Amino acid sequence: MKSAASILQVVGRTTGLILLVLGILFWTGRALQLIPLHMLLGSLLVLTLLTQAILAARAGANPGFVALAILWGPIMLVFGMTQANLFPGQFHWVIRVLHLAVGIAAMGMVDGLGKQVSAGGRPGDLHAVGAQT
Repeated sequence: MKSAASILQVVGRTTGLILLVLGILFWTGRALQLIPLHMLLGSLLVLTLLTQAILAARAGANPGFVALAILWGPIMLVFGMTQANLFPGQFHWVIRVLHLAVGIAAMGMVDGLGKQVSAGGRPGDLHAVGAQT
């Protein structure tokens, strides 16, 4: 289970980095033809988050954190798919910033849940995990 959680952490970090780079390109008006790829990779990040949450739940990780991640995944998916139509106009940048924050939070959740799985599901042992890496 620890190996799977580690692989999911790598997938989450890699996918998240690519998503961030694509997002910056979109914000600067470039590479807009890659929006479908961005959406596909965003869906992969959601699946990674949900899978990591299930592994963490089975490992005995913090149930509140697991529940948040399980709720966050569908929220992130719906928000990402509809964000272009939300709050159009001059202040659409607010939605873009929220979209960025939701994605970064998902990346952090994948990583944090993975650390809990590596610690054997004991959230209090996270400091020991961080000291080993």
